[in-house]
Amino acid sequence: MKYEKRDRVLSFIAGLIIFIILMFPLYWMIVTALKTQVEIFEVPTPLWPRKLTLKPFLDQFAESSTTLQGFKNSFIISVSSALIATILAIPAAYGLARFQFHSKKLLILFFLMTQMLPSTLILTPLYIMFSKAKLLNSFIAPILADATLGIPFSVIILRTYFLSVPKELDEAARIDGCSPMQSFFRVMMPLAKPGVIVAAVFSFVYAWGDLIYGITFITDPNKRPITSNIYNYVQQYQTIWNSTMAFGIIAIFPVVLIFIFMQKYIVSGLTNGAVKA
Repeated sequence: MKYEKRDRVLSFIAGLIIFIILMFPLYWMIVTALKTQVEIFEVPTPLWPRKLTLKPFLDQFAESSTTLQGFKNSFIISVSSALIATILAIPAAYGLARFQFHSKKLLILFFLMTQMLPSTLILTPLYIMFSKAKLLNSFIAPILADATLGIPFSVIILRTYFLSVPKELDEAARIDGCSPMQSFFRVMMPLAKPGVIVAAVFSFVYAWGDLIYGITFITDPNKRPITSNIYNYVQQYQTIWNSTMAFGIIAIFPVVLIFIFMQKYIVSGLTNGAVKA
């Protein structure tokens, strides 16, 4: 009993230390956003601002700011990309989980390999393709580019989830008179809901945080995503750090809200089927 109590205390201390290490960058981001430029460059810099200022946050929503337009553009790109990636990944993942065919393992390995490739590797081929298709400087280009990289991850996540669903449910549905399509939509899809939500959320988050595709394929400032606004605070001779940090906090706020309200589905979707291969 004594050793169990000691182990719990040590586990709590270790967890607390890890939590502080992981959360300190976020804390420092918030503190820096609340400081003045003078305090930021003080040596030693204070751990908490002596004079709180909300001006960097208020400037984000001023009439001259492009933050709200960036939010709108990022929302269009991210939602569209997540929908395309999820809709295309669902049948692909179901086919890989339920059917046997030649080179199946090779195809799964190919999906896994794409997760290790940097997005810049396909930047030039995509730019040439979109240029010839006259899709540059439109939302379609970054939407398709983000969906291209979101599909492999979604397929991997959904495949393991479909593998965790017993095949007997398919057979029972067919005995009851359901066609393969009816069985898929009435039986498999409701059961796969957490996995689908996970795939959609991660595709959305990836597209929301994308910068390179947004600034490469779109030259019109009014169509660029919110991530491109980070350059507004990097000037020739200095970087406005409090405004940069305030912008970063506002930019990640929608993602934080998604993980807060969807955490039940995310945890369920990532853990179910995790032991399947």
